[in-house]
Amino acid sequence: MLKKPLVNNQIRAREVRLIDEEGKQVGILPLEEALRMARERNLDLIQITEKVDPPVCKMMNYGKYLYQLKKKEKKKKAKTTGELKRIRLGFNISLHDLETKVEQTKNFLVKGNKIKIEMILRGREKMHEDLAKEKIKKFLESLQKEIAFKIERELKKEPLGLTIIITKG
Repeated sequence: MLKKPLVNNQIRAREVRLIDEEGKQVGILPLEEALRMARERNLDLIQITEKVDPPVCKMMNYGKYLYQLKKKEKKKKAKTTGELKRIRLGFNISLHDLETKVEQTKNFLVKGNKIKIEMILRGREKMHEDLAKEKIKKFLESLQKEIAFKIERELKKEPLGLTIIITKG
């Protein structure tokens, strides 16, 4: 959630370090004088940071400032979240289908996503877990030829079959 900065009469400091609308430092001024300067230019006085003494304030349009903050936060969020994509391999997957899945996985890795590779085992397929592990290893070897990746979570047996999670390396 976006924490809204203090604006105009909400600012409680006696003195502020003022930055004008072009980004140039005006200097340390009493709060009343800084507010008067902002009003004369039909702008708001926005407290950028309170971590320093005196706090840094900037003269600009409050709505525009909030828009820039939201935009910055959205951009940061987009960079951090690598979506978890799932690739399902069947026990009896053909060589051509395996190549198609390798290509699809490569595309996901290039985009920065995590990939959970699943092999669902049904009925008697559960008895041939070693064959399923071999198929997954073959898939990973084919993928290794195409693109570098690292294993985030090792091959694990789950109730429905086998899973492994990989990310871009």
